[in-house]
Amino acid sequence: MNFRLKTYAAALLAVSLITSYVYASDPAAAGKKHVATRKAAAPPKPDVQEQIQALRQELQGQIDSLKNSLADKDAQLKQAQQAAADARAAAASAEAAATSQQQAVTENTAAVTTLQSSVTDLKANNVSLATTVSDETSAIKKAVSSPDVLHYKGITLSPAGSFLAAETVWRSGATSGDVNTPFTGIPLQNSEAYNLSEFQGSGRQSRLALKAVGKLDNVTLTGYYEADWLSSGTTSNNNQSNSYTMRQRQLWADAKFTNGWDVSGGQGWSLATETTAGLTRGTEILPSSIDAQYEAGFAWARQYSFRVSKNIGKQIFIGASAENAETLNPAGQNLPTNLLIGSGGTGGGLYNTSANYSFNLAPDMVAKIAVEPGWGHWELFGVSRFFRDRIYPTGATPYNNTVVGGGVGGGFRGPLFDKKVTIGLKGLYGEGVGRYGSSTIADVTIRPNGTLSPLHGFSALSTVELNPTPRLNIYFNYGGDYIGRDWTLNASNKQVGFGTRTADMSGCGIEPASTSANPSADPTTPGNSVNACAGNNKDVQEATVGYWFNFYNGPKGRLRQGFQYSRMERDLWSGNGGTLNPGGGAHGVDNMVFTSFRYYLP
Repeated sequence: MNFRLKTYAAALLAVSLITSYVYASDPAAAGKKHVATRKAAAPPKPDVQEQIQALRQELQGQIDSLKNSLADKDAQLKQAQQAAADARAAAASAEAAATSQQQAVTENTAAVTTLQSSVTDLKANNVSLATTVSDETSAIKKAVSSPDVLHYKGITLSPAGSFLAAETVWRSGATSGDVNTPFTGIPLQNSEAYNLSEFQGSGRQSRLALKAVGKLDNVTLTGYYEADWLSSGTTSNNNQSNSYTMRQRQLWADAKFTNGWDVSGGQGWSLATETTAGLTRGTEILPSSIDAQYEAGFAWARQYSFRVSKNIGKQIFIGASAENAETLNPAGQNLPTNLLIGSGGTGGGLYNTSANYSFNLAPDMVAKIAVEPGWGHWELFGVSRFFRDRIYPTGATPYNNTVVGGGVGGGFRGPLFDKKVTIGLKGLYGEGVGRYGSSTIADVTIRPNGTLSPLHGFSALSTVELNPTPRLNIYFNYGGDYIGRDWTLNASNKQVGFGTRTADMSGCGIEPASTSANPSADPTTPGNSVNACAGNNKDVQEATVGYWFNFYNGPKGRLRQGFQYSRMERDLWSGNGGTLNPGGGAHGVDNMVFTSFRYYLP
């Protein structure tokens, strides 16, 4: 910048010098001659040197002025540059400060958000903690004032399942039974009891139950006791005090592991009995019924068993059980007697002397698979049975004879219409499985040579239950137990076995006058037909409708009332009816009405 100004000033000075020199060298212009008044002489003009000197001074002044101006401009420029630098520095500082401030704001925002989240979590935790403390306090108060279970040395004790019952039964045909009906004792038409009704009131089905549960890391231990008073001692009667004896229903122990294995043993429901949750003991589903003998066609037993089962995932369950065996007394006509199957109990053996106990070769074996695919519970099972007797041939060496029986069964139960309706069907078919039918008709008959022959039979039960409200259960059951004919001819050409066609049925349509009549007398005479209806039971069928209504069901227990009507029919295999009973058949029908009023412990 200074160099340019100096160059411009030098050039201006040179031009001024040249102009001054030209002006001084030119001749003066010629003037007009005239006469004029003499004027005073003009002062002398400055010479060239003076002019140059003046010009130099002027130029120097201008140059100095320019220098000063340039210096001022330089100073201002430097000030401006310094100001700009300061401004840039200030801007950078401000930007850095802004960035720092923004970062601080961001960090503060994050910190505030974290703090807010922590406060929210703390509030939620406080609420949850307060709720937990409140719930635990309520649970402690409830456990102290009204516990669901009792605690004893790390295990829980519960009386759930216990109830007190006031029940009645009316039958159109008398059976001399209580609230458990003897299905094969239904009186035949024209018999004495058929023409007499009966009414009985009873509290004997009242039940005591106690479950003990202890939980370890990988196994749950359970013990269960259950008893009622549907048993009679030698002095039990209805005369005044009704002093009936307590009987064991279930007494078993169970170990259920977290890996799916389940091991149990004791007296309880047979594995052949339908369950509702896998194969777990205690989840058996029984027909809705007041009758303590349940329903015709219901396949069950309640006896000693040792059971092992395994859960395969959550839908498939398999198990096997060894169960106490018993052979029902052989049934039929013209049976040989040169054999031994069992005997009455002995006092030292703690068995009832008036009952027959078979000499069992081995326990009954039951295997089952259950499937719960998402709708309903489905089962398939098999039963193996072993029958044995000792035969005493005339003039020959006695020997033991063993035959094998068994059967297959299954069923399902499932809900419909949002669990307002439940349907079920179950059954069992095989040889020698009559003991597992609720009617307990017969297991075996005897061949003329003394060997045992398992009888063909089946049991089936269908169920429909309605639950229009949580308080009301309405049920419909229909089922039956059936045993087929099984006879052959002996050496004398006489029919021997079960359901023979030559069985004397001539007196089945005649009401005897008394049971003291002479059975060998003429059956046409009143009182002489008591033994002239010798046919074997063919089937027992039962149709039932009833309801249970809960007046109250809550933490204080359950108060319920029930009503049931049943029509039961017993049919005999036809035989030789003669002229008095041309068809040779016989059957009986019993109409029964039950009521129940129960209080269940919570």
